[in-house]
Order: sequence, then C-alpha cells, then structure tokens
Amino acid sequence: MPYNPKLNERIRAELAGTPNLVEKKMFGGVGYMLNGNMCCGILGDEFIARFEPAKTTEMLAKPHTRVFAARNGRPMSGWVMVHADGLPTKAQLAKWVKLSLAYASALPPKNN
Repeated sequence: MPYNPKLNERIRAELAGTPNLVEKKMFGGVGYMLNGNMCCGILGDEFIARFEPAKTTEMLAKPHTRVFAARNGRPMSGWVMVHADGLPTKAQLAKWVKLSLAYASALPPKNN
C-alpha cells in the first residue's frame, strides 16, 4: 500500500526547519532521518513513532496505536504505529513528532 501523501505533508510541515533532517523513501513509505538516525516516518496510513524503548507498553496503551514489527515479524521496542485516525489535529500529530524528535536528538550521530 502506498503511503498517505496528505499525512506525509502534515509530518513534513511539523518537521520543517529541523536541522540535519533528511527525508528518505524506504520500504514503501517515508523515513525521516535525524543525524543519520531514524526519527519517525510513515507507512500506509500510519505514522511511525520512535521513543525510549522503556516506554513501549505505555505508548501502546494510547488510542490508535499498534506494535511496529520488523520484517521478520519481531515486535520492536521503542516504536509504534499510530493510525491517521488518531492524528486528526495538528496538536495530536505534533505530540508524536515531538516525542520522536526528542528521542532521535538524544542519539549519537551516525556517519552515513
């Protein structure tokens, strides 16, 4: 399934002006890389959020979220998928984007 271009435009607008951020098409969606680290993204109609792995259970308890799994089906700690239905307002999307930016900003830069 192709990614939702309207949701991607909203994500892009939230990330506008972020230094060292690169938008990259990957796996049929879009990933946003901050200093070489995956920050967040979009796949289909879902926002891919990244955060501190210890908060996975807490984040999965939020509405419209589900487990983000690797290609082998293994659930990944520190990541969730948030369906577009859970992001109808700018403020709701901004909260997830800020969470992802805060975590990715704390990671050491990668040289790619």
